[in-house]
Amino acid sequence: MHETVQPSDLSFFSTLAASGSLSAAAREMGLTAAAVSKHLTQMESRAGVVLINRTTRRMMLTPEGEVYLEYARRILDEIDELAELLGSTKKRPKGLLRVNATLGFGRGHVAAAISRFVAKYPQVSVQLQLSVTPPPLTDDAFDVCIRFGEPPDTRVIARRLASNRRLLCAAPSYLALRGMPSTAHDLAKHNCIGIRQGDEAYGVWRLTTGSGASSKTETVKIRGNLTTNDGEIAVKWALDGHGILMRAEWDVKQYLNDGELVRVLPDYDTPNADIFAVYSQRHQMSNRIRAFVEFIALDLGDASGKFV
Repeated sequence: MHETVQPSDLSFFSTLAASGSLSAAAREMGLTAAAVSKHLTQMESRAGVVLINRTTRRMMLTPEGEVYLEYARRILDEIDELAELLGSTKKRPKGLLRVNATLGFGRGHVAAAISRFVAKYPQVSVQLQLSVTPPPLTDDAFDVCIRFGEPPDTRVIARRLASNRRLLCAAPSYLALRGMPSTAHDLAKHNCIGIRQGDEAYGVWRLTTGSGASSKTETVKIRGNLTTNDGEIAVKWALDGHGILMRAEWDVKQYLNDGELVRVLPDYDTPNADIFAVYSQRHQMSNRIRAFVEFIALDLGDASGKFV
């Protein structure tokens, strides 16, 4: 009987799609580029459709290839989860773990945590991808996404990893020149450093005073001559004395402790940016995903203790 899909094709195609090119996939699999190309051609012949459009420099999944990849990853995940439920990998997590995180936080904290994780669990292979904007919650390309703020989608599991306040701050040199604002309204008179990230409204800061029924939130339209989509660049501009910045505590606490930055309007609260691990409900039984989420929660929790 002619088989349209062979079991070995699934992991092959998943690795190929993640690699981005035939040559990169060949290096990942320890094969020649010719062998990878031949395997792909055989897959397409069995399926009767073109799965990847390739040129000498790049390749792109066809609509049929997108469907193939979605099902391949789902089946591979279910195979891993079945093995875990049967107990064959219950003691030691193993398999591929695909993680997404934002650029700055991923470089500064998640990458280091993953290094410690694989040292403890060497049978787990981790692929970390950093991006400016978090991928859609429905994107099946990642097993775990580390993101700021609890997602509003109840179809996913969101595990809170660590608290993360947003703080207003500026360099002493800027405040010496322009003065310290005393109210939220004063921010409109200052040079504020803007950050375009995620789905948050750009150029609008919301500051709250009081608590409970007596709380009051003010919306401030900020102005300034510097904007970026990179948080690290924004922090460097603030350190250079260019203006007032709203940034997560994880990114600026060391500079506040050293006196290179100073809190601005400390009596006002800004929207929090607590750190969450987000993953699909169907992954909640995965041993490697549970182990990773537990590990990074402890790891980030230890790190946040330094900020108290």
